[in-house]
Amino acid sequence: MSRVVVIGGGAAGMMAAIAAAENGHKVWLLEKNEKLGKKLFITGKGRCNATNGADMDVLFENVCTNSKFLYSAFYGFDNRALMELLEQNGCPLKVERGDRVFPVSDHSSDVIAALQRALRQNHVEILLHAPVEKICTEEKEDIEVPQVTGVRLQNREQIEAEAVIICTGGVSYPGTGSTGDGYLFARELGHRIVEPAPSLVPLETEESWCKELMGLSLRNVSLRMMQGKKELYSDFGEMLFTHFGVSGPLVLSASCHYGRRKAGKEGVAEPVKLYIDLKPALDEEQLDKRLLRDFEEAKNKQFKNALGGLFPAKLIPIMVQLSGISPDKKVNEITRQERVAFGRLIKSLPLTVTGTRSFAEAIITRGGVSVKDVNPSTMESKRVKGLYFAGEVLDLDAYTGGFNLQIAWSTGHLAGSSVK
Repeated sequence: MSRVVVIGGGAAGMMAAIAAAENGHKVWLLEKNEKLGKKLFITGKGRCNATNGADMDVLFENVCTNSKFLYSAFYGFDNRALMELLEQNGCPLKVERGDRVFPVSDHSSDVIAALQRALRQNHVEILLHAPVEKICTEEKEDIEVPQVTGVRLQNREQIEAEAVIICTGGVSYPGTGSTGDGYLFARELGHRIVEPAPSLVPLETEESWCKELMGLSLRNVSLRMMQGKKELYSDFGEMLFTHFGVSGPLVLSASCHYGRRKAGKEGVAEPVKLYIDLKPALDEEQLDKRLLRDFEEAKNKQFKNALGGLFPAKLIPIMVQLSGISPDKKVNEITRQERVAFGRLIKSLPLTVTGTRSFAEAIITRGGVSVKDVNPSTMESKRVKGLYFAGEVLDLDAYTGGFNLQIAWSTGHLAGSSVK
């Protein structure tokens, strides 16, 4: 039986503590906040999209960074295992659109309560208000790398341990305690850190007209993200206009790829553009027929008053403005050339991305402890014996829909299970 310290009482930390305790180890779970699961509490707008119920191949497809690294973690503790654990501990679940899994109650607190039951049943010692100052190690003659000996808290208390699992999260939503502590611990012990950046985050755009559409949500549209001729991302779904640019599920997922754009030969990255297809169900020819029909029905109206059947009212003035067609022009005076160009605008409404919002608005952090320094079969560090990593502190991230939490559950469980 080993003594195990888990640093961080979020999703990965609670799961790592449960798994280690189930294997008979004496486990301390250290959380610097006043309660466990502070970030988990606000996920999914307070409903907690706990995982995604899709098949394994879909789970891997939705991981943006280092998906192969997760092979052992995902197969060792998958979405079904997570759902079973939560339900056995008093949190019934339901599956919604896109295979997203939520508690039946729509309260994230029920997910946290279920995990706390499992922690209590396995006699995990939980220390709140317990920020860690240092991970203690010692050199041993019989091993090539340093060995963990425990942790020192900021109040100078020391806890001796044969294993330490770092589950401190990233730096998104810093108000929940995600302040990059794990990166400091890892760097001090010789691990490489991939530069952290906001991910699953709203995008800022150059076009000022987005501000005029603030609050407008578009459903059933397609979005492409392009850098020059290279497509970085494309998908179908829902998005939202804001005072600074765009947000919503489609945009958040696209943001995963914004940070991966590459610089050209001069070292400067080409601009990234978004193209919104407002009518993805129609090809250009079908859309032109639709425009002809609509224009025929409104042939004596002014152009600005003939688009009610095509767009939400808020969007009409912007589409008129961008079309270059005079708003007062009679519909029967619009030329074929103008109509075809308008159709292209509808199929490919352009926006220029100028950046992302800050970590304070990012759902997750891209980057973190390099997976090259971690054994994917155990989550143990290759540089320090007895040191493990799990969750968002690692350079792993995925799209929205419960996939990031599944990374936390799976890597946490593997780390906790791997302690000898």
